[in-house]
Amino acid sequence: MNDDHDHDEHKHEHKHEHKHEHKHEEKSPQAIRTEALESLLIEKGLLSEHAVDNVITNYAQRVGPMNGALLVARAWTDPEFKQRLLSNATQAIAEYDFKGGQVDHLVVVENTPERHNAVVCTLCSCYPWAVLGLPPKWYKDPAYRSRIVREPRTLLAEMGLSLDTNIEIRVWDSSAEVRYMVLPMRPENTDNLTQDELAALVSRDSMIGVEVLSQAGQSS
Repeated sequence: MNDDHDHDEHKHEHKHEHKHEHKHEEKSPQAIRTEALESLLIEKGLLSEHAVDNVITNYAQRVGPMNGALLVARAWTDPEFKQRLLSNATQAIAEYDFKGGQVDHLVVVENTPERHNAVVCTLCSCYPWAVLGLPPKWYKDPAYRSRIVREPRTLLAEMGLSLDTNIEIRVWDSSAEVRYMVLPMRPENTDNLTQDELAALVSRDSMIGVEVLSQAGQSS
């Protein structure tokens, strides 16, 4: 799937929520059911609040997106690993034994000066949890899932990422069979940084493809 020049006739007027979510946003039916089930399990003594918090913390802080950032930083500094990562990501990351799953069929796509990649799941919200952590709410939003395919350049600009018109945008559709991760371009003037320092520059959103990393390592 290529950029929105091929899909101008499909302009979508629904306003995207972006990454800045409303504090008083109504909860979805799925969220309400999840909270009700969680409360019931805790009340019955089958689940503890500590266990729930631990799972959330594990995905949000301990696994992905730090795992993904580690892979990106190594790829930036290790050409042989980068080649293996781009050729067969599932096999390349096996040595890390990441916990969490959803990376049995992982594909990593590389951003270049000529091409920018972005990831979506148009059918639901398939996402490589083990390397990117918890999916952001906007990733599951129907507006993002439809507009990133139909008008990626416009949507990315609304999300704060304006790309030159000469840069091709390619959108990769994750599914139950395969999940994608973006290898962002290395920021300039970072030759003196260690792998750990480089990993600290990598954001989750840059690995989804809705941000690029600036010279200072800040998302833009």
